[in-house]
Amino acid sequence: MIIDCHGHYTTAPKALEEWRNRQIAGIKDPSQAPRVSELKISDDELRETIEQNQLRLMRQRGSDLTIFSPRASFMAHHIGDFQVSSTWAAICNELCYRVSQLFPENFIGAAMLPQSPGVDPATCLPELEKCVRDYGFVGINLNPDPSGGHWTSPPLTDRLWYPVYEKMAELDIPAMVHVSTSCNACFHTTGAHYINADTTAVMQLIQGDLFRDFPTLRFVIPHGGGAAPYHWGRYRGLAQEMKKPLLKDHILKNVFFDTCVYHQPGVNLLTSVIPVENILFASEMIGAVRGVDPETGHYYDDTRRYIEAARNLTDDDRYRIYEGNARRVYPRLDAALKAAGR
Repeated sequence: MIIDCHGHYTTAPKALEEWRNRQIAGIKDPSQAPRVSELKISDDELRETIEQNQLRLMRQRGSDLTIFSPRASFMAHHIGDFQVSSTWAAICNELCYRVSQLFPENFIGAAMLPQSPGVDPATCLPELEKCVRDYGFVGINLNPDPSGGHWTSPPLTDRLWYPVYEKMAELDIPAMVHVSTSCNACFHTTGAHYINADTTAVMQLIQGDLFRDFPTLRFVIPHGGGAAPYHWGRYRGLAQEMKKPLLKDHILKNVFFDTCVYHQPGVNLLTSVIPVENILFASEMIGAVRGVDPETGHYYDDTRRYIEAARNLTDDDRYRIYEGNARRVYPRLDAALKAAGR
C-alpha cells in the first residue's frame, strides 16, 4: 500500500466557509452567529468534492489511503474563544469522519483540536476522545502556536501540554505538529510560519527531555521537518553542546518526518540524512503548493515521483516509507487496515 499520512480537506463545500464567516462575524455581533444546524452539506456534495479532487489525484498518482484532517489554515485557533474553536473543530472533524465513511478504503481521519490561546489544552480532550473512540480517527493535529504566529504558548516540552500527551499515550495515537494561519505579517502562513513551526518543534524537543516522561509518545513533523534535516549537523552539534544524548537516541525513537518536500534535491537530502525508519510518505495534495513545476512538467505535490526517483533508496526502503512506517507510527491505522483484510 501507499499511505499518505498528510492530507487536509482543502476542497470542502463552499457552505462550510460561508458558515465559518458567519461564525466569525458573530463574535462581534451575536445576532450574526449561525446555529450548527444551519450548516447543510449533503453526502452527494461531499462525494463530489472528494471524487473530483483528492480521490482523482490519488488514483492518478497511485496512492491508496490518506490520513485526512480538517484544512490546517482554517483551524485558525487565534479567532474567538474556546467555545468558538470547540464548535468549529467539531464541525470540521465531523465532515472528515463523513468522508471516511463515504470512502472507507481511501480515507481515515485525524482530528483537529479545539485549541485556543491561553486556554488549558486539557479542554481539548473531550473532542480528542470522541474523534478516536467514536469516529475511529488514528491521530491528531497539535498546534504548538494557537496564537497564530505570535508564539504565546510555552514550548511543547512544558507540562502545560501533558494532559494531551497523557491521552495520546493512553490511546496510542501520534500527533502531527501542525500550525494554522499566521496573523503575524512577518510570517507568511505556508512559506514561513509552517516551516518555522516544524523547525521550532524539533529544537524544542532537542532542548527538553519530554520522552523520558513519555517514552511511547510519537510526533510527526510535517513538510519534511522544516529546516531540521537540512541543517542536521547544526542540531547534532547543539545537542552535543547541551550534553544531550545523540539525536538517534534523544529524539528519533519518537520523532518522524514526512515527505512534503516539493523537489527532488530536497527529498534526496531528506532520505540521505534522516534514517529511513523515521520517514513517512506524504503529499499534502491540493494544499500549500498546487501548481505545476515548469522544470519537470509535473505537480510539485506529486511527491511519489521523488521517492521513486531517489537513487539512494532500496525497494525495502520504499516499502517502509510508503507503508511500513505509517503502520508502526499509527497503530490504530494498522489495526483498522488489518480488520479490513489489508
